[in-house]
Amino acid sequence: MELPDPDEEVRAVEDDAGASPAVPADQPFYTIGQVAQLLDVPAAQLRRLDALEIVQPDRTEGNQRRYSAREIERLREVITLGEEGVTLPGVRKILELRRRVGELEDQLSRQADELADARRDAGLGARGEAGAAAPGAGHEG
Repeated sequence: MELPDPDEEVRAVEDDAGASPAVPADQPFYTIGQVAQLLDVPAAQLRRLDALEIVQPDRTEGNQRRYSAREIERLREVITLGEEGVTLPGVRKILELRRRVGELEDQLSRQADELADARRDAGLGARGEAGAAAPGAGHEG
C-alpha cells in the first residue's frame, strides 16, 4: 500500500484541521507503519506513546492500531515537544492543559452566544442598554 504524498497530508492537516478530501480528520485510517514512515519515527516510539496513553489510536477488530489525521497532528506536537526537551510527563501535562483551554474556550463561546440571545430577547443593546437608540436620538436642540 502506497502512502499519500507526505507534503499533501501535511497541507491537508494544516489547512483544514486534519481533514483531507478522501479521509475525514477523525476517521482512523492510517496504520502504525504508515504513520511511522510519515513522521520518520520508529513504530516502537508510537507504541510507547500509546502505552503511556499520550496518543491512543483506535484499534481494528484484529487489534491493529489505526490513526486519524488528528492523531497524526497530535503526534507531530508530541515529537516537536520532545525535540525541544520536554519530558513525556511534561508533554502529557501540556496536552491536558491545551485540551482544557479548548473546553473553556468552547464554554465561553456558548455563554457569550446565550448572553447575546438573552439581550436580544429582552430588547437590550450590545451593552445591555434598553432601546439602543441611534447616537443623538432623543435629544432636541
